[in-house]
Amino acid sequence: MENYSLLMGDNSGDEDGGGVDGEAFRGHFPVRRRAGTETPVPRSWLRDGGGSGTFLVPWLIRLRVLAQSTYTRDVMGYFSFLKTVARLVVNNFFAVVAVAVAATVVRKAWPIRPDEIVNRMRALPPAHVFILVILAAVLVKMRRMRRGRDVYLVEYGCFRPKACYRTPFATCLEHAHLMPYLVDEESVAFAMRLLERSGLGEETCVPDAYHYMPPDRSLRASREEAELVIFAAVDDVFAKTAPVIKPADIHVLVVNCSIFTPVPVFADMVVNRYKLRADVKIVNLSGMGCSAGLVSVGLAKNVLHTSPPGTRVLIVSTEILSSQYYVGTERAMLLPNCLFRMGAAAMILSNSADHARFRLRRVVRTVTAARDADYRCVFQEEDDNGNTGIRLSKDLATTAGYALKNNIAAFGPLVLPAWEQLLVALTIIKRKLLSGRAKVRLYRPDFRTAFEHICIHAGGRGVIDEVQHGLGLSDDDVEASRMTLHRFGNTSSSSVLYELAYLEAKGRMRMGDRVWMISFGAGFDCNSVAWECIKPASDADGPWAECISRYPVQLPEIDKDM
Repeated sequence: MENYSLLMGDNSGDEDGGGVDGEAFRGHFPVRRRAGTETPVPRSWLRDGGGSGTFLVPWLIRLRVLAQSTYTRDVMGYFSFLKTVARLVVNNFFAVVAVAVAATVVRKAWPIRPDEIVNRMRALPPAHVFILVILAAVLVKMRRMRRGRDVYLVEYGCFRPKACYRTPFATCLEHAHLMPYLVDEESVAFAMRLLERSGLGEETCVPDAYHYMPPDRSLRASREEAELVIFAAVDDVFAKTAPVIKPADIHVLVVNCSIFTPVPVFADMVVNRYKLRADVKIVNLSGMGCSAGLVSVGLAKNVLHTSPPGTRVLIVSTEILSSQYYVGTERAMLLPNCLFRMGAAAMILSNSADHARFRLRRVVRTVTAARDADYRCVFQEEDDNGNTGIRLSKDLATTAGYALKNNIAAFGPLVLPAWEQLLVALTIIKRKLLSGRAKVRLYRPDFRTAFEHICIHAGGRGVIDEVQHGLGLSDDDVEASRMTLHRFGNTSSSSVLYELAYLEAKGRMRMGDRVWMISFGAGFDCNSVAWECIKPASDADGPWAECISRYPVQLPEIDKDM
């Protein structure tokens, strides 16, 4: 039973007399109760009033009884209703004004007969009629021009690794013991702790080069991996769009891969394989890390805005692991070996709505490279023994949180409902007015009012945790990110499309749903892309087809003291 005396800070209690029900407090508060809902009050809450025969009720008890009353619930429900109405009015301000104006016009014109309205219109000066017609034509033209600038995601496809590339923890442990450069048990134990805390599962896949001891980091192995993952992803997207879109219908090609950039580049490799048209425009991006996929979307958007209707852009996002395997003992540089896994994704964008599945709403990119710590957060360099690798700072999650904060400062006003923006503005004004006198915490907007689905780059467990905490998201909101990390690992720039495929495989995507993709990359930069679903997937044939029935899975808890 609850210890009410401890709640009140009174350890003495009261052993005499009987309990008092909620009716005793009606003289203090206008409490309205239903029959049978009275809550007995323990006697230890009551104190003798010094022989006067009265009882002095502590304020805490009065507030407790008031909070439990039906009257209070009714009042709170009323205020909640008013808040809901206010939110609807603010979010739809222009629609409310338009309805009010239309109602006023109808009311004014109601007593007028139809023939009188016609006569008044005929009496208008020709100049006024001409101006009205011109304004209407301009509005229609502006509307069509705006719609003509829309960018659409026609289709996307992901690389689905075969079981022969699977690398469970036991295999990683065995290879770690046999690796010649991990000369001590401490380094092996550290690598295994990284794996156990990473959020990766037992089915993540690595290229053939990683299955050799020592790993094959040759140029040939890297090319073979690139051909495997890139061609599989592009084949998938063309298979989904056939026979409407063929390789010859691609006007622009954008390929991104951060570490490995051979000669000729991957874009030329795709042109050669699929025999793209001779006048195709190609762009090959490198060095941008895990955010390169959404950077490519922003680049494609700019190209499509200035291209003729019907232009199509093919984007390929991948990361080649064979050449970047780190063979040293620096702990900060061992982390990529444990996190990154093979993967690739391809998507076709167009400025025509024909056969489109998503509409691109917003693209916002922010770069925090001006800060030295952010610039060196993800850094390719050599260790003391001359081994090349990627050094990941221990403050990576904090850096990602700072970059996201700057990104949503620019992204939020473009996507948030007016009500959420009003609450943010009010807290800013309050902070200015009370500057130096009181600490005012800035209101954290609820982005779930603007998006039904959120795809956070599956960069690691710590990154997802930091974003979830910073945005106030629930476990359901980040399920796609955690499950993608568990099943496929960190596939770099393609991870957000694996997450989108997860949502569609689960059947959660509906027409009109809005999707927010968030990615982080070296530099340090943060990218946000907003999509609107036009046509959900007709089937779940994708990278999750063989395993979606097993997800979501329960992830093990991590001991923070490990």
